[in-house]
Amino acid sequence: MVNIAVRAARAAGDIIVRNMDRIDRLKIVTKQNNDFVSKVDLMAEQAIIDTLKQAFPEHGILAEESGQQDREAEFQWIIDPLDGTTNYLHGFPQFSVSIALQHRGRLEVGVIYDPISQELFTASRGNGATLNDRKIRVTGHKGLNNALLGTGFPYYDQSYLDTYLETMKALMQKTAGIRRPGSAALDLAWLAAGRIDGFWEFNLKAWDIAAGALIVREAGGIVSDFENKGNYLESGDIIAAAPKVFPEMLKIIQEKVNASDYLKK
Repeated sequence: MVNIAVRAARAAGDIIVRNMDRIDRLKIVTKQNNDFVSKVDLMAEQAIIDTLKQAFPEHGILAEESGQQDREAEFQWIIDPLDGTTNYLHGFPQFSVSIALQHRGRLEVGVIYDPISQELFTASRGNGATLNDRKIRVTGHKGLNNALLGTGFPYYDQSYLDTYLETMKALMQKTAGIRRPGSAALDLAWLAAGRIDGFWEFNLKAWDIAAGALIVREAGGIVSDFENKGNYLESGDIIAAAPKVFPEMLKIIQEKVNASDYLKK
């Protein structure tokens, strides 16, 4: 299943890269405020679905652009064909393909592919995580002091912007810095590879984080929602970090979130 997911991710990546020199000619649709879909998203998603369905016709699909297919199937593929569409449309080379597989609600496979660097992050439950077939681990960093964190800013729903900024302000004052590259999937993959020490974001979708969450966990990291539970795919709220960084991140984020009405949304 990992091999098929890799094949699908590479097929999507080829489409994405092939169309980079014609971005100005792409048809772009605004789904909602600051949330875009291009013809490349649609073509890449179809290439992924075709590859997966050819190998596993009985499996279900949850994809960003085409939605849910075969909802009752035991196996469900969760697909983001182009995570970082806004970056892509601006020629900013930070985007990825994200593919995950759930079996009866449990994540089993995660694949994230950066078609620019050709870095391929993979994981299967219980077998660890790899970058281009080399084992990866989260950092052994202790606490927030001198830690480097990744995040994502609210972009289409800014109703919780003040709460988010409170978390960022508190974390910024205790760390070496915060980065916002623009693809949550890649942020999580980089966390798994030890390039950052932690990551948090509000109000994401399952396809943004499913593959990355498994890859982080298989690389030895901790992943939770803001209530320190495992409902991040449902809530879209995620904290992921190296084990010795996670407790401090969780404490600060919970303090700021609990002081607001965010969790009552």
